[in-house]
Amino acid sequence: MIYIILAIIGGFLTILSMVVNASLAKRIGVFQGAFINYIGGLIVTLLITMGLREYLHMESLANIPFYAFLGGALGVVIVASSNVIIPKIPTIYSTLLIFIGQIFTGIIIDYLRLSHVSKGKIIGGLIVVLGILYNSNVDKKQLVDER
Repeated sequence: MIYIILAIIGGFLTILSMVVNASLAKRIGVFQGAFINYIGGLIVTLLITMGLREYLHMESLANIPFYAFLGGALGVVIVASSNVIIPKIPTIYSTLLIFIGQIFTGIIIDYLRLSHVSKGKIIGGLIVVLGILYNSNVDKKQLVDER
């Protein structure tokens, strides 16, 4: 149960972070906002690492494959693209579209690692996509009716 609660909190903080970063990017620029985001993240990470250093096994870093260190680079791309996207479309749509990307990426990774994907995951992802398409059409129709 604790992992479900932590996942929900993580999702909340992710969206909140995206909105705050997008607001910052509107004021100072997309890449400057991403830079501030990562400098802040670096400072917090260093403080946490220094506080937990007796629990961390830094010598194990040598055994990690190189591609595992690409997460930071991918994060910069995510933050910068979110800084561009969030102000242009409603937050709910950007959240759902990111969620769809995560679902199908997870399906692809599961297939590559496990050579198996459940039909339920694919059907669930497609239902979410259809729901977004339906809702965006309803929103468009309401905008036209309001004019």
